[in-house]
Formats: sequence, C-alpha cells, structure tokens
Amino acid sequence: MAANPSTSTSSGPTEVRRNMLYQTWHVHAVNGLSNNKILLIHCKSRDDDLGERNLTAGNEFQWKFKTNVFGTTLFWCFMASRSDHVHAKFNVFLDNEDLFYRCNWKNCIWIAKDDGIYLKNIPEGYDEFRFAWERGIGFTIV
Repeated sequence: MAANPSTSTSSGPTEVRRNMLYQTWHVHAVNGLSNNKILLIHCKSRDDDLGERNLTAGNEFQWKFKTNVFGTTLFWCFMASRSDHVHAKFNVFLDNEDLFYRCNWKNCIWIAKDDGIYLKNIPEGYDEFRFAWERGIGFTIV
C-alpha cells in the first residue's frame, strides 16, 4: 500500500540522510581502562591525521566533523594498552545506519575497557561490546 503524500511525514530515511549532510558529528574515544593504565590512541581519515595521544584513565579525545556529500566519510582508530600488550584497529565512523542509531545520530562514544572496545548505545543506554583486544607486543602504530 502506498503512503498518501499529503499525510506522510518528512522524517523518513531519505529526509534524515539529507539532513545529515548539514549535521555536525562528534566522535569520542574514552580511556575506560582500570588501574590508571594509559591508552595510546591514533585516529585518522583518508584526509586527516588527528595525531597520537596518550590518554590517562577516565580521559577522552574527541573531534567533530561534517560528512561528505558522497556518504563516504570514514574515520578509524588504533588503540593500545602497552602495559597489557594489547591493541585494536577499527572504524569509528562510517556511513552505516546501525552506527548512526547507536550514536543517536550525532555522538559516537567509543570506550576502551580491559576486555575490549565498546560503543555506547545511547538510545538504549548501555555500552555495547564491539571489538576484542588483539594480543601481542609487536604492534605498530598506523
């Protein structure tokens, strides 16, 4: 059954995607490691290298941006705990409606914890496990 255009709302998926072009997104990387461990983080996109940071426990690194018109905006991060000899490399932002939903369409909050990397699922109010740490001392910074 087709929707009646005179009664349909303008907040459908197409309208939401169109509005995203003008929206500012925020990405947060949080050190949730225990015992005052330092989190090494290095985030970048194809166009921007945000640099390396050493985050003390409870602190975060954040940045903001607008998506490109092609829907190809991508940021990824390398995180590591040298004291635990673990690391992870993963996408922190890409054009993905499941990610957009969890980020509440504006704030992606990634949290490094002792057992892996979590994404705060803002609408549902919990930290969702996403990636396990990779073990090894031979990691390299991207």
